[in-house]
Amino acid sequence: MKKLGLIAGGGDLPASVAARCEAEGRPLYVIRLDGFAEEAMLAWHGETMGMAQIGGILKALRREECEAVCLAGYVNRPDFKALKPDLKGATLLPGIIAAATKGDDALLRKILGVFEAEGFSVEGADDILGGYMLSVGPLGSLIPDEKQIFDLKKAIYVAEKSGELDIGQGAVVCDGLVLAVEAQEGTDQMLLRVAGLPQDLRGSSEYRKGALGKAPKPIQDIRVDMPVIGPRTVELAAAAGLAGIGGFSDRLIVMDADATRAAADRLGLFIWGLSDGDRL
Repeated sequence: MKKLGLIAGGGDLPASVAARCEAEGRPLYVIRLDGFAEEAMLAWHGETMGMAQIGGILKALRREECEAVCLAGYVNRPDFKALKPDLKGATLLPGIIAAATKGDDALLRKILGVFEAEGFSVEGADDILGGYMLSVGPLGSLIPDEKQIFDLKKAIYVAEKSGELDIGQGAVVCDGLVLAVEAQEGTDQMLLRVAGLPQDLRGSSEYRKGALGKAPKPIQDIRVDMPVIGPRTVELAAAAGLAGIGGFSDRLIVMDADATRAAADRLGLFIWGLSDGDRL
């Protein structure tokens, strides 16, 4: 079993990856990205480094005899002028900045290429988590009606179209009307925006309607940036008055599936997986 070097950004996904490695007895070393990784990541053996300390990160991975790397968690695009790279980082930074001008996907491919060029295999969080991928049909007890399914399909369609432009991975549709498209702020902030809209545009806790759809960008490398939902997503969708959440099966990671299912049932939301044949 290859020892994994986990490059941990923000959010709950890195902790889930680390916990899965721990449960399976897989050796693990964690690089916590300074300013992004959650405090919970201190529970695992590793160290904290700046995202431009590429030489230091590679040196640590080799020292710890890691053979594979996984990049998990969100990292906001940095102010490149404010970065403090080490020697290796300074060498690579011009190419990284050039890639960033072509969009987030080009930037991620460039970063992945750095690790692969150094001899590390790259694994996706979804490959490590395995059974956390959304499957076809309901995750919880609620089944969406025909109108809700249409909103979900349209939300996913909009998310995919925005993904083709390297904008984001999610969208919210209510009564066929696009209420929001995820951009650099991420899903949580998008849902907070929806919650601030007039109630005549969205649902409420008494009368839920509309759906959040998430989909990977068609151009992206899913080893790095597979879309994710979890209990907090459900809570924020509920606060926005939405009826449910969904995506295509095997293309949406569900963080802590039991807790996500329980939150959806408690708050009265559906979580639904579509098949490829369910496209608009």
